[in-house]
Amino acid sequence: MARMQHRHRSTARTEVSLRESGEEGLRIVFMTSSTRAPQEGSQPRRRDARQNRERLVTEARALFATDGVDASLEEIARRADVGVATLYRNFPTRDDLVRALYELALAELASVRGEIEAAPTAWDGVVVYTERVAEWLVADPALPPILKRMALIDPANRPAAPFDSFIAGRVAQAKKDGDLRPDVDAVDIAVLVTMVGSLGSLGDGYAGQWRRQLSIVLDGLRVAGSARPKLAGRPLNAKQFRATLHGLTRRAKRAGRAGHGPVA
Repeated sequence: MARMQHRHRSTARTEVSLRESGEEGLRIVFMTSSTRAPQEGSQPRRRDARQNRERLVTEARALFATDGVDASLEEIARRADVGVATLYRNFPTRDDLVRALYELALAELASVRGEIEAAPTAWDGVVVYTERVAEWLVADPALPPILKRMALIDPANRPAAPFDSFIAGRVAQAKKDGDLRPDVDAVDIAVLVTMVGSLGSLGDGYAGQWRRQLSIVLDGLRVAGSARPKLAGRPLNAKQFRATLHGLTRRAKRAGRAGHGPVA
């Protein structure tokens, strides 16, 4: 009997010591039990976490396109239908979110390289490059502010440099082949395609015109005497142009009243 009482007192002391050891002992018990019990529910939780992150990225791109990279993070979380804590768990800082979007954009850009390489001539590759990048910028107006912010965050990091060199090589070959005018370089083409792609930030009326405007740009890049294909699409008539311009002006005024400043 005395031995049993001693064992009981010893057990009691052990239980008290666990409680008095504070958070560490309790945390070990909690972690051990939690790692075993919800095994069956771990997959749905991981799937939910992935879906939450994807929605945050999607809504961030949409809001950055209209409000810039300084858009409200709380509004991004609200549109993604998650709590602000979930946003910060995935992206501890605003720059972490910008970097995630930047890396996603680079992956999308890299996927275009194979299509450019498969083009029958260097000039055709340049055309594919301009078409895909312009289409990309029109579809995702958030890209320019993201690229600009990344240049401030990490100016020494240039992961797109190999792609830039690849395009420069295609441009040099197109000039050597006599298909591209000799006084143009890769930076000129990058500026032109960025200008065409910026139509996406001006509203649907302008965004629908990008293929036609790019066709005009490409005609200007061909050497003199080259065959000129028919321009894509139809031009806006005067009434449509005025309506689009007035819509842009109204949008700029609304943004100004909301404190966002004029729309560029």
